[in-house]
Amino acid sequence: MTKTLLTLSTALLALMPLAAAAEYPERPVEFIVPWPPGDLEDVLTRMIADRFQATYGVPAAVVNKPGGGGGPFPGAVDVALAPADGYTVGSFVIDVPLVGPHIGIPPLTPNPFDPIGIFVTYPFVIATSGDAPYQTLQELAAYAQDHAVSLGHFGDETTPARHSMALAQALGFSYASSSAFDMLDCNTLASGDADVINTTLQLIRPCLDSLTILAAVTNERISILPDVPTAGEIVPELDVSTWNGLFVRSDTPQDARDRIAAVAAEVMASDEATQLAADTGALIYWMDAAASQEQMARDVETLGRISAFLGE
Repeated sequence: MTKTLLTLSTALLALMPLAAAAEYPERPVEFIVPWPPGDLEDVLTRMIADRFQATYGVPAAVVNKPGGGGGPFPGAVDVALAPADGYTVGSFVIDVPLVGPHIGIPPLTPNPFDPIGIFVTYPFVIATSGDAPYQTLQELAAYAQDHAVSLGHFGDETTPARHSMALAQALGFSYASSSAFDMLDCNTLASGDADVINTTLQLIRPCLDSLTILAAVTNERISILPDVPTAGEIVPELDVSTWNGLFVRSDTPQDARDRIAAVAAEVMASDEATQLAADTGALIYWMDAAASQEQMARDVETLGRISAFLGE
């Protein structure tokens, strides 16, 4: 009898860890956006957080942690230093996994992240005031030979900033000065803080009719700006686009990744996301982890071409 009870007790103890193991998610989840609110990655990540909360019944929120114009990506550092348990998810632009590991940020070196999936290609543009004395990039290049032109961007190390500077080199000019901003919107141009900015349509939609869009920094023309050429049409070697995706630490459990991915894929296929794409000219989709890794490999080649134009 004693032996039987001992055997049963041992069996029950063996089962206890399995019974106690909670299924992800069991507590609040944070989605970290390392930029201010308002742009497409923020809007779409909030849609993901809302759907995640409704699906799994736990609080889910977006936390914006901007970083002073392109670095040192404090939001990304927070994700890198958080436990790898799926409760802290990064919503990152291309630069976090591909540029962050190369600019001296220890928590990001080497790249600590894996993609869950990429979900938007920004309608990125190079814009200027509607009354600027140039209406195309070629006219800007000619004007800049004899005039000082300033560039506003999201940070010296960011892909859009480096791309704009490489594009200028390819066209035979350099910006006289450049400045980094957390927000590049209508006020940046109206205040005279910059003559030219590289930004997304989402941030300049309120004043779009009073601006001149010099080029689209996308692989294809933006649907709501069909007459604006892409940078790649002007300089084929600099055909580039900028995306945003969800990332977690590389040692995050697969079940957490799968549950986050399932919700994100649903959101990107929703009527709300389809309407947002139509309104903004963004490409909204769901690219799974494997395809995202392939996209990142292609982007490494693109960044190499940008470096070559910059003489690095």
